[in-house]
Amino acid sequence: MARSLGMTAYRALTRRGVVQNDAPEADRPKGELVWIHAGEPENLLAVQDLALRLIGIRQNLHAIITYPQEESSGPRAPARPDQGLLQIAVPGEHPTEVAAFLDHWRPDACIWVWGGLRPNLVIETAQRGCPLVLIDAGSGGFDGRRNRWMPDLTRQMLLKFLAVFTKDAAGAKKLGQFGLPGDIITQTGPLLAGGQVLGFNEQDMNELSAALAGRPVWFAAGLTQEEIPIVLAAHKHALRLFHRLLLVVQPDDPDCIPDLITQAADRNLPAVLWDDGQFPDDTTQLLISGEARERGLFYRVAPVSFLGGTLISGGNGCDPLEAAALGSAILYGPRLRHFMPSYSRLASAGAARIVNDADALGTAVSRLIAPDQAASMAHAGWDVISQGAMLTDQVIDFVQDTLDTKLVRT
Repeated sequence: MARSLGMTAYRALTRRGVVQNDAPEADRPKGELVWIHAGEPENLLAVQDLALRLIGIRQNLHAIITYPQEESSGPRAPARPDQGLLQIAVPGEHPTEVAAFLDHWRPDACIWVWGGLRPNLVIETAQRGCPLVLIDAGSGGFDGRRNRWMPDLTRQMLLKFLAVFTKDAAGAKKLGQFGLPGDIITQTGPLLAGGQVLGFNEQDMNELSAALAGRPVWFAAGLTQEEIPIVLAAHKHALRLFHRLLLVVQPDDPDCIPDLITQAADRNLPAVLWDDGQFPDDTTQLLISGEARERGLFYRVAPVSFLGGTLISGGNGCDPLEAAALGSAILYGPRLRHFMPSYSRLASAGAARIVNDADALGTAVSRLIAPDQAASMAHAGWDVISQGAMLTDQVIDFVQDTLDTKLVRT
């Protein structure tokens, strides 16, 4: 039988490899676990967003993200340990490694994001009763050599997916050529990062808004120590036109705050510390916070935000889609270490602008603080955030229904 012969031949081939007996990087969390494989690591930001969306809407749900081992030393999206997302290299195709991975993690569902399909891993996962969904599928991403001499193996592997979402018509056609029934294939468009809607304290929002009394505000998030004097100079520049303008500053490293206060005093910029419960009055020029978790509040308050770690390299950077999701127009520098695809999408849509120095930043703030200018960029940012929403929503619904079905059966 051709089908079983193809699998037998492939298993025999993969058994010749060296087995990696590395210990698991972490214990399996209690509760439900969704395993998401990022077949193409450059799309890891979108995979992270999908994982965070899933975690946020289902209680006691955890997620693990894997990526190809051969890409493990290359550039990837930064991990988000504060969100509890574990990112590890996917196991090799040796049956022993596959079994060890599945024995340890025991995933309740698997989302395979297109690219680098692995027959042993996919088929063994399905045989253990773990539902699989394939998303972001395209016409490329196949192992051409293997498909030529083991086309039955590719078909057998693809049939293990309960649902397949393709990024375009070419992908749907290609998968149909491998014998996938049309009723499990849905064309939705590509998987795109959509940003997370950061939380905030409603009482803090009301009290801060009352203290501001309509003052114009801009926010500088995630500043490196080297960027602090640049941003302070930009604020002095913008104050020439908007004397009541308030700058909210959140440095990347809270240990920089004492130096930030000193630099502000040297420039005659009165400052208060939000983390100490202080509110700005009419004389305050800077509101300082060292808490990254307060970004959700400040993005809502400020119609314009500068995202740090971009004028001078060295910082972790900020996800610009988080600012766009909360309606803040975005300014950023030319040195992008992380989140480059997201900045590019926003800039192309007119939701983000690049600045190169203090004068350019100050001028941009002065222009964008006008409500109509900021609103135009915010609308463009929302359009970017909305792209790919259909696929994300459908995948989340599929996973929710799948996990609910498993719970009923148990």
